Amino acid sequence: MLHLGIHDLPLFVVSGLLLNIAPGPDSILIMTRSATQGWRAGSAAALGIGAGTCVHVLAAALGLSALLAASSWAFTIVKWVGAAYLVWIGLQMLWARRRSEVATDAAPGAGLPALLPWRKIFAQGFLTNVLNPKVALFFLAFVPQFIAPDAPHKALAFIVLGAIFNFNGMLWCHFLAVSTALASSRLRVGGALAQWLNRAIGALFLSFGIKLALSSER
Repeated sequence: MLHLGIHDLPLFVVSGLLLNIAPGPDSILIMTRSATQGWRAGSAAALGIGAGTCVHVLAAALGLSALLAASSWAFTIVKWVGAAYLVWIGLQMLWARRRSEVATDAAPGAGLPALLPWRKIFAQGFLTNVLNPKVALFFLAFVPQFIAPDAPHKALAFIVLGAIFNFNGMLWCHFLAVSTALASSRLRVGGALAQWLNRAIGALFLSFGIKLALSSER
Protein backbone atom coordinates (compact mmCIF):
# COMPACT_ATOMS: atom_id res chain seq x y z
CA MET A 1 0.00 0.00 0.00
CA LEU A 2 3.00 2.29 0.43
CA HIS A 3 3.35 2.88 -3.31
CA LEU A 4 -0.17 4.35 -3.26
CA GLY A 5 0.67 6.65 -0.38
CA ILE A 6 -1.57 4.79 2.08
CA HIS A 7 -0.31 4.66 5.67
CA ASP A 8 -1.53 3.30 9.03
CA LEU A 9 -3.72 0.71 7.32
CA PRO A 10 -4.33 -1.42 10.46
CA LEU A 11 -5.55 1.69 12.29
CA PHE A 12 -7.81 2.50 9.33
CA VAL A 13 -9.31 -1.01 9.39
CA VAL A 14 -9.95 -0.97 13.15
CA SER A 15 -11.40 2.56 13.03
CA GLY A 16 -13.63 1.63 10.10
CA LEU A 17 -14.97 -1.44 11.91
CA LEU A 18 -15.76 0.60 15.01
CA LEU A 19 -17.53 3.22 12.91
CA ASN A 20 -19.57 0.54 11.12
CA ILE A 21 -20.59 -1.03 14.43
CA ALA A 22 -21.98 2.30 15.68
CA PRO A 23 -25.81 2.14 15.39
CA GLY A 24 -27.60 4.28 12.82
CA PRO A 25 -30.35 4.12 10.15
CA ASP A 26 -28.42 1.54 8.11
CA SER A 27 -28.04 -0.89 11.03
CA ILE A 28 -31.64 -0.38 12.12
CA LEU A 29 -32.91 -1.15 8.61
CA ILE A 30 -30.88 -4.37 8.41
CA MET A 31 -32.05 -5.54 11.82
CA THR A 32 -35.68 -4.73 11.05
CA ARG A 33 -35.72 -6.64 7.78
CA SER A 34 -33.84 -9.59 9.29
CA ALA A 35 -36.17 -9.79 12.28
CA THR A 36 -39.35 -9.67 10.20
CA GLN A 37 -38.34 -11.45 6.97
CA GLY A 38 -35.20 -13.47 7.71
CA TRP A 39 -31.48 -13.05 7.11
CA ARG A 40 -31.79 -12.94 3.31
CA ALA A 41 -33.92 -9.80 3.55
CA GLY A 42 -31.36 -8.30 5.95
CA SER A 43 -28.59 -9.18 3.52
CA ALA A 44 -30.53 -7.52 0.68
CA ALA A 45 -30.66 -4.33 2.76
CA ALA A 46 -26.94 -4.68 3.53
CA LEU A 47 -26.08 -5.03 -0.17
CA GLY A 48 -28.10 -1.91 -0.93
CA ILE A 49 -26.23 -0.04 1.78
CA GLY A 50 -22.92 -1.30 0.34
CA ALA A 51 -23.93 -0.05 -3.11
CA GLY A 52 -24.73 3.35 -1.62
CA THR A 53 -21.34 3.43 0.07
CA CYS A 54 -19.68 2.72 -3.30
CA VAL A 55 -21.41 5.80 -4.70
CA HIS A 56 -20.12 7.95 -1.82
CA VAL A 57 -16.57 6.60 -2.20
CA LEU A 58 -16.47 7.25 -5.95
CA ALA A 59 -18.05 10.68 -5.52
CA ALA A 60 -15.50 11.65 -2.89
CA ALA A 61 -12.60 10.30 -4.98
CA LEU A 62 -13.78 12.29 -8.01
CA GLY A 63 -14.33 15.48 -6.02
CA LEU A 64 -18.14 15.53 -6.17
CA SER A 65 -18.44 15.31 -2.40
CA ALA A 66 -16.11 18.30 -2.08
CA LEU A 67 -18.54 20.28 -4.22
CA LEU A 68 -21.37 19.14 -1.97
CA ALA A 69 -19.43 20.27 1.10
CA ALA A 70 -18.65 23.65 -0.47
CA SER A 71 -22.15 24.36 -1.78
CA SER A 72 -24.67 25.30 0.89
CA TRP A 73 -27.71 24.92 -1.36
CA ALA A 74 -26.59 21.53 -2.74
CA PHE A 75 -26.00 20.21 0.77
CA THR A 76 -29.39 21.50 1.90
CA ILE A 77 -31.22 19.90 -1.05
CA VAL A 78 -29.62 16.51 -0.51
CA LYS A 79 -30.20 16.76 3.23
CA TRP A 80 -33.90 17.50 2.80
CA VAL A 81 -34.36 14.74 0.22
CA GLY A 82 -32.65 12.26 2.53
CA ALA A 83 -34.68 13.41 5.52
CA ALA A 84 -37.92 13.12 3.53
CA TYR A 85 -37.00 9.59 2.49
CA LEU A 86 -36.30 8.51 6.07
CA VAL A 87 -39.62 10.00 7.18
CA TRP A 88 -41.36 8.22 4.30
CA ILE A 89 -39.89 4.86 5.36
CA GLY A 90 -41.04 5.50 8.92
CA LEU A 91 -44.57 6.35 7.81
CA GLN A 92 -44.65 3.27 5.56
CA MET A 93 -43.85 1.07 8.55
CA LEU A 94 -46.53 2.72 10.66
CA TRP A 95 -49.10 2.47 7.87
CA ALA A 96 -48.15 -1.17 7.23
CA ARG A 97 -48.94 -1.92 10.86
CA ARG A 98 -52.39 -0.30 10.56
CA ARG A 99 -53.11 -2.20 7.35
CA SER A 100 -52.09 -5.46 9.00
CA GLU A 101 -54.37 -4.70 11.96
CA VAL A 102 -57.28 -4.21 9.58
CA ALA A 103 -56.38 -7.48 7.86
CA THR A 104 -56.21 -9.23 11.23
CA ASP A 105 -59.71 -8.01 12.12
CA ALA A 106 -61.02 -9.24 8.77
CA ALA A 107 -59.10 -12.53 8.76
CA PRO A 108 -57.71 -13.80 12.07
CA GLY A 109 -54.11 -15.02 11.85
CA ALA A 110 -53.12 -12.49 9.21
CA GLY A 111 -51.27 -10.28 11.67
CA LEU A 112 -47.80 -10.32 10.11
CA PRO A 113 -46.67 -7.20 8.23
CA ALA A 114 -46.62 -7.55 4.46
CA LEU A 115 -43.36 -9.00 3.14
CA LEU A 116 -41.32 -6.77 0.85
CA PRO A 117 -39.54 -8.15 -2.25
CA TRP A 118 -35.77 -8.26 -1.97
CA ARG A 119 -35.27 -5.73 -4.77
CA LYS A 120 -37.36 -3.19 -2.83
CA ILE A 121 -35.39 -3.90 0.36
CA PHE A 122 -32.15 -3.44 -1.63
CA ALA A 123 -33.47 -0.09 -2.91
CA GLN A 124 -34.37 0.97 0.63
CA GLY A 125 -30.83 0.25 1.82
CA PHE A 126 -29.31 2.02 -1.16
CA LEU A 127 -31.42 5.17 -0.84
CA THR A 128 -31.13 5.32 2.96
CA ASN A 129 -27.35 5.43 2.58
CA VAL A 130 -26.84 7.43 -0.61
CA LEU A 131 -29.29 10.22 0.34
CA ASN A 132 -27.49 10.97 3.60
CA PRO A 133 -25.10 13.87 2.85
CA LYS A 134 -23.28 13.34 6.14
CA VAL A 135 -21.96 10.03 4.82
CA ALA A 136 -20.34 11.90 1.93
CA LEU A 137 -18.81 14.44 4.30
CA PHE A 138 -17.63 11.62 6.55
CA PHE A 139 -15.59 10.08 3.74
CA LEU A 140 -14.08 13.46 2.91
CA ALA A 141 -13.03 13.94 6.53
CA PHE A 142 -12.00 10.39 7.48
CA VAL A 143 -10.30 8.71 4.53
CA PRO A 144 -7.75 11.46 3.60
CA GLN A 145 -6.17 11.11 7.05
CA PHE A 146 -4.68 7.81 5.85
CA ILE A 147 -3.34 9.12 2.51
CA ALA A 148 0.06 10.82 2.38
CA PRO A 149 0.07 14.42 1.07
CA ASP A 150 2.60 13.42 -1.61
CA ALA A 151 0.72 10.27 -2.70
CA PRO A 152 1.19 9.79 -6.46
CA HIS A 153 -2.40 8.66 -7.09
CA LYS A 154 -4.63 10.17 -4.43
CA ALA A 155 -7.92 9.28 -6.15
CA LEU A 156 -6.85 5.64 -6.54
CA ALA A 157 -5.70 5.50 -2.91
CA PHE A 158 -9.07 6.94 -1.86
CA ILE A 159 -10.93 4.28 -3.84
CA VAL A 160 -8.78 1.47 -2.40
CA LEU A 161 -9.38 2.65 1.16
CA GLY A 162 -13.07 3.10 0.43
CA ALA A 163 -13.27 -0.45 -0.93
CA ILE A 164 -11.57 -1.80 2.21
CA PHE A 165 -13.95 0.20 4.41
CA ASN A 166 -16.97 -1.06 2.46
CA PHE A 167 -15.78 -4.69 2.48
CA ASN A 168 -15.33 -4.63 6.25
CA GLY A 169 -18.68 -2.88 6.59
CA MET A 170 -20.38 -5.61 4.54
CA LEU A 171 -18.88 -8.29 6.78
CA TRP A 172 -20.39 -6.55 9.80
CA CYS A 173 -23.73 -5.87 8.09
CA HIS A 174 -24.18 -9.49 7.01
CA PHE A 175 -23.18 -10.69 10.47
CA LEU A 176 -25.82 -8.33 11.87
CA ALA A 177 -28.40 -9.71 9.43
CA VAL A 178 -27.70 -13.36 10.31
CA SER A 179 -27.42 -12.82 14.08
CA THR A 180 -30.63 -10.77 14.19
CA ALA A 181 -32.51 -13.41 12.20
CA LEU A 182 -31.25 -16.18 14.51
CA ALA A 183 -32.19 -14.19 17.60
CA SER A 184 -35.68 -13.41 16.28
CA SER A 185 -36.28 -17.08 15.39
CA ARG A 186 -35.30 -18.16 18.90
CA LEU A 187 -37.55 -15.50 20.36
CA ARG A 188 -40.30 -16.72 18.00
CA VAL A 189 -41.27 -13.34 16.61
CA GLY A 190 -44.98 -13.68 15.90
CA GLY A 191 -47.57 -11.41 14.35
CA ALA A 192 -48.13 -9.19 17.38
CA LEU A 193 -44.43 -8.79 18.12
CA ALA A 194 -43.60 -8.16 14.45
CA GLN A 195 -46.29 -5.45 14.35
CA TRP A 196 -44.88 -3.83 17.49
CA LEU A 197 -41.36 -3.99 16.02
CA ASN A 198 -42.55 -2.37 12.78
CA ARG A 199 -44.24 0.40 14.75
CA ALA A 200 -41.21 1.05 16.97
CA ILE A 201 -38.76 1.07 14.05
CA GLY A 202 -41.11 3.26 12.01
CA ALA A 203 -41.09 5.83 14.81
CA LEU A 204 -37.30 5.54 14.99
CA PHE A 205 -36.94 6.27 11.27
CA LEU A 206 -39.25 9.26 11.68
CA SER A 207 -36.93 10.56 14.38
CA PHE A 208 -33.86 9.97 12.16
CA GLY A 209 -35.50 11.93 9.35
CA ILE A 210 -36.51 14.82 11.60
CA LYS A 211 -33.06 14.92 13.17
CA LEU A 212 -31.40 15.07 9.74
CA ALA A 213 -33.80 17.77 8.53
CA LEU A 214 -33.16 19.94 11.59
CA SER A 215 -29.41 19.38 11.54
CA SER A 216 -27.31 22.44 10.70
CA GLU A 217 -23.86 20.78 10.86
CA ARG A 218 -21.74 21.02 7.74
